[in-house]
Amino acid sequence: MGFFLEALFAGLMSGVLYSLVALGFVLIFKTSGVFNFAQGAMVLFAALAMARFAEWLPQWLGFESALLANIVAFLIAGAIMCVVAWLVELLVLRHLVNQSDATLLMATLGVAYFLDGLGQSGFGSGIYTIDVGMPKDPIFVLESVFPGGILLNKEDLIATVIATALVGLLTLFFMKTTTGRALRAVADDHQAAQSIGIPLNRIWVIVWCVAGGVALVAGVIWGSKLGVQFSLSTVALRALPVIILGGLTSIPGAIVGGLIIGVGEKLSELYLGPLIGGGIEIWFAYVLALVFLLFRPQGLFGEKIIDRV
Repeated sequence: MGFFLEALFAGLMSGVLYSLVALGFVLIFKTSGVFNFAQGAMVLFAALAMARFAEWLPQWLGFESALLANIVAFLIAGAIMCVVAWLVELLVLRHLVNQSDATLLMATLGVAYFLDGLGQSGFGSGIYTIDVGMPKDPIFVLESVFPGGILLNKEDLIATVIATALVGLLTLFFMKTTTGRALRAVADDHQAAQSIGIPLNRIWVIVWCVAGGVALVAGVIWGSKLGVQFSLSTVALRALPVIILGGLTSIPGAIVGGLIIGVGEKLSELYLGPLIGGGIEIWFAYVLALVFLLFRPQGLFGEKIIDRV
């Protein structure tokens, strides 16, 4: 039982991080109808900015405190992601209003490759570290309940708390603020939102800024765990099954889908791996997503599309 709970907790913690990346996809798709294939590049670009400025600031300004350097680097990286969001809206989205889905998809692919190249040119192509002070030592909990207790990673626990808090703040932002209500109105009907005076271009900048902030937090967490390298952009591929499972337009779906994928990966590797061979954790999420595409393509929380003829 203790081993099962250990795998369950590890899956839940991984699932929260998957949900964090998936939120970037959902936020942009809800408000603009654009499936943003650049989300992985945004995670990488934000993590590179954070890592490099945390390294450069002590040299440029003589910061003696690593904590202060990390805080300032995080703020600079956040500002850079807002500038990126504004430029994407100004130079790309504004000129592609009412274009086909394929055109918008290719545009985001172009943004992704541009950010990859810009990141390599501006920040370098090496492997960098992000040290925000999160402890990496494991801890044992529930030792009085299970022999030997349950092994948990402190870094994963802190990352889960941060990701959960961010998801909660985003939910409050969308539900309780005027801007959040405007974002939801745009998501429901672009033309109706414009007719009541909601500026569509400004809303798109805001939502891309929010997605950039989510990408920054995800990049810092994953960069702290795995190191900042160009393979980090593939983390976004792990979020694709999450949004297929939860629904492309549902924020709760991104959260629930991430938890299901995270737990499913760990438990399938634990219990099915010995029966059919290792490596099931790598492809489990994609097989589950394929099943959903066949039988419930709108996902658990997505809206069913009805075409009227």
